[in-house]
This record gives sequence, structure tokens and C-alpha cells, in this order.
Amino acid sequence: MNVGIAYAVLSALVFGVYLFIMKRWFTDYPSPVFLLLTYLLVPVVYLPVIFVSGEPVIPATNRVKILASVLAVTGLTAIGLLTLFRAIRIGEVSYVSPISKIVPVFVLPLEVGLLGQHLSPLQVGGVVVATTAVYVANWQGTALLAPLERAWQSRPAQLALLSAATFAFVDVGKRVLMQELSIEPTTYIPVMAVGVAALMSPLAFRYQVPSGWRADLPKFVVAAMFVAYANHIVLLSFQLLPASIVSPIVNGQAIVAVILGAVLLDESHFQARLAAAALAIVGIAMISVG
Repeated sequence: MNVGIAYAVLSALVFGVYLFIMKRWFTDYPSPVFLLLTYLLVPVVYLPVIFVSGEPVIPATNRVKILASVLAVTGLTAIGLLTLFRAIRIGEVSYVSPISKIVPVFVLPLEVGLLGQHLSPLQVGGVVVATTAVYVANWQGTALLAPLERAWQSRPAQLALLSAATFAFVDVGKRVLMQELSIEPTTYIPVMAVGVAALMSPLAFRYQVPSGWRADLPKFVVAAMFVAYANHIVLLSFQLLPASIVSPIVNGQAIVAVILGAVLLDESHFQARLAAAALAIVGIAMISVG
């Protein structure tokens, strides 16, 4: 197996578990509060990697260009995270995940338009199959057009789609950062984490923090470790492969989240949502090999 693909598969597994623990542990927290506390801890738990790498967090050359580029992607990341966590808070994780993880449907046209990638017939078919996953995720055995109406009217579905579109720009941005600008993960992750926390601060202070947040600090540390190390692994993939290959594999995390949500949280419509996740995986696999 290609090393870059192996990294992407591993990150999909880690991110899938992370989506589950977001729903399991943190639904009592407003989205900005959860993101602020988690991302403040990311640089702390990531320190061992920075130490072992021996690389400076901010390179001596092109500092302004590097910081500006990372912060631009960070701003989009913050929007994607807010919409994703909000969707998971108000919807079932096994419903939100297949919809929010059709990111490759948006990534491929972006790479075609902005980076000159070519779209094969198989990849076009993959986009169609992955998009069908949204329909199946909304299927409840009712009228033929009911799933489309539900997806259109459902706030979790709307937020999940917005998150998918936003993360498409993030994935393409990561590919540019890792390949064209040769930025190291040890630069991107701490700067991104501090940037997300800074953007969340003014929003978080508008909400009342749940009184038990100190008791939940160990859980926040675990969440921060998932964020830091899953991102590190996926950035290694982006150093080796195009976003249109990495993004489909990484977003296979949907099937992990669906299974965990259905089995451990006893969420409804498991068969339809598992089928939706499977369609998303098939679609993104077609995009990958096309």
C-alpha cells in the first residue's frame, strides 16, 4: 500500500472515533466553548512531536507568507468546525456523518478549477454515488422525494453540507500548504490550533460554560490529542498525495462514526445510515482510483 494512502486510512479511523466522542462527551457544551477549550490544549499535547522533530515552529524564512497562508486555512477550518459540531450537537452522529463527509464532492471540482486536475468518467461517477449518500441518509421508508425534502429542511443536514463544502476548501488549502509551500505539520498544527482558539474566544464568552468543565478537562485533553495527532497523520498524506486522493480516504471516517453511533448510542435508522456511509465510501473510492 502507498505510504500516503496508509496515513490517510489511519487518520480516517482516528477521526471517526473523534466524531463519536464529540457526540458522546461534549453535547452539553456550546460549539465555541468546546472548540476553545479543545484547541487551547492542542499545542500542549502536541509538544512531544515538536520536540522530537527538532524543527522551529515558525521557519526563519518567509515567515509572513507562511503565517498568512496557515491563518487563511485556519479561518476556514474554524467555520467548518463550528458548523460540524453544531450539526452533531443537534442531530444524530450516524445521520450527520455521511452527509458531512461528502467533502470530496466539493474537493474535486476545486482541484479541477484551481489546480488543473482532470476529471475522469469514473470520478464523475464517484461524485454521483457519494452525493446519493445524502439521499439515503435521509431515507425513512417514506415517499420517493421525502428524503430530499428532509435534507432541504433539516438543520443538521444543512449544517453538515455547509461543513462539507467548507472543509473542501480546507483540504485543498492543506494540499497547497504541504506541497507547494512545503510547510511542516509541526508548523501548521500549533499555529492552526492557536488561531482556532483565538477565533472562538469572542464567541465562547457569549455563552455560559457548564459548571462541570473542570471535571471534564481529562476528556478535553483526549479530544485535543485526537485533533493534534489525527491532523499530523493526515498532513503526512497531503505531503505525498493530491487532495482529491487524500480527502476521499480521510472522509471514510463517516462509516466509523455511523457504526459507533448506532451500536453504542443506539441511534435510529441504522441500516439506512450504514448504507449511506457505504455509498459515501464507494463514491470516494471511485474518486480516488479514477
